Amino acid sequence: MQRIKYILALAALLFTGCKSVLDVTPQGMYSTGNYWRNQSDAIDGVTGIYNILLEEDYTGFNEFVFDNCSDDQVRGGDHDYDGVIEDFTYDASTYSVRVGWRWKYETINRSNNVLIYVPKIADIDPAIKNRCMGEAHFFRAFAYWRLLLIYGEAPIITEDDVLKSSYNKPKVTADELRAQIESDLLAAADQLPESYDDANKGRVSKGTAWGLLCKLYMNWTKLDKAIEYGNKVVSNANYKLAPNYADNFSVATGNNSEMLLAVQTVDGNGYSDFITYHAPRNWNGWSFFYPTKGLVDEFEAGDPRKNICIMQPGDQINIGTGIATYEAATSWSGYHYKKFCSWKPSGGLDYSLKTPLMRAADIYLLVAEAKIRLNGPGAGDAEINAIRKRASATLPAVTNAGMAALMHERRVELCGENERHQDLLRWDKANLVDIVELYKKPKLAYNGAVITRGGAPRKFTKPKNYYFPMPQQEIDRSKGTLVQNPNY
Repeated sequence: MQRIKYILALAALLFTGCKSVLDVTPQGMYSTGNYWRNQSDAIDGVTGIYNILLEEDYTGFNEFVFDNCSDDQVRGGDHDYDGVIEDFTYDASTYSVRVGWRWKYETINRSNNVLIYVPKIADIDPAIKNRCMGEAHFFRAFAYWRLLLIYGEAPIITEDDVLKSSYNKPKVTADELRAQIESDLLAAADQLPESYDDANKGRVSKGTAWGLLCKLYMNWTKLDKAIEYGNKVVSNANYKLAPNYADNFSVATGNNSEMLLAVQTVDGNGYSDFITYHAPRNWNGWSFFYPTKGLVDEFEAGDPRKNICIMQPGDQINIGTGIATYEAATSWSGYHYKKFCSWKPSGGLDYSLKTPLMRAADIYLLVAEAKIRLNGPGAGDAEINAIRKRASATLPAVTNAGMAALMHERRVELCGENERHQDLLRWDKANLVDIVELYKKPKLAYNGAVITRGGAPRKFTKPKNYYFPMPQQEIDRSKGTLVQNPNY
């Protein structure tokens, strides 16, 4: 969506409690009552939903902190509250646990407004109206999806609640939350186009909705439905894998057919700090996420994805103004995620690099997983081999692959993309791995040194740590309506 306009002053004024990324002077006074007049207003209002993805406390940074729980990365930086996420000693007041709540519900709020007011606009192309409605349904589902993954249960606010000013609601069960997500995604898939012209690349499509439906059904253990909707992505040329794995992590090619959902940024004109959090501190970044030796060692010999994904000691890195040597001391683990870094020729980080939130490759591998779990080893070979062949023609094809091969492929293909912890949770609940024992193992640096915080084994407690506590401040504000998650 590189050419989509970033939220205008009038769109920023539309919603209470939000801030504009752009420092502009408001032009006129707008409210929900007088804003939604024509097609331009509808498009700008929807753009305001996309704009939330730039927020640091949302997908600009904080959502990725939750994968510090996994065995693939160790937290860097100077946020002690990110460290307690990693070692499972967080509580309901922990900053990282609570700050994203606001932006998920802001997404829901803005989506609800689109769903209420866009149908009333007469001066609008029917296809654009349909698209706007589909985008709003998708992003409401996406916000509830993130609430589901993190908290398990949460309140549902829909159009009817907005019209009745009914916001202080109790949380619903995980299955009720899943049902709401499913309903919104089915509506989105019905209303969204399959593809876009160059001017609108980066907007969500039918494939985006189908892909999230596949992920939802895997979470719901509805494996047959996951295959059904995942195959809509896998079989559709509009969502084919990018020719090269590296294309997904390039400024020039980030908005390709494989990229089902990404945070859209343009250097100097509304950007996400995602790249800042990942880049080395001595090369304009903040160094907050470090891969572990376990992840790096998972790559097979000759797999080119390793050098695309990982910076390791001795690597020669083009930092725009020249070639620099990566040194072990740059990181606690001796590694950085190379795939999330890009520099401008004039120097400085290139903030036009997109943040991947969902790729078709993820869906290929979920379809493979569902097939293997339903039909046994070999059932997912076609999808796994499509991913491996795209990575390198020299990687050997899998034959009769079981869950071990599937787990390997997801780990290397999606490294750093906020999937590993959720994968391990799903597999533990299905008795395919023992997450308690796995997380007891120390995280290691490039040289084998233990870098687990405090040195003690991490303790994952079931079922408590399947989800995080609801933010205490939200419980307090509800005056008893919200009830804390069990075990907190």
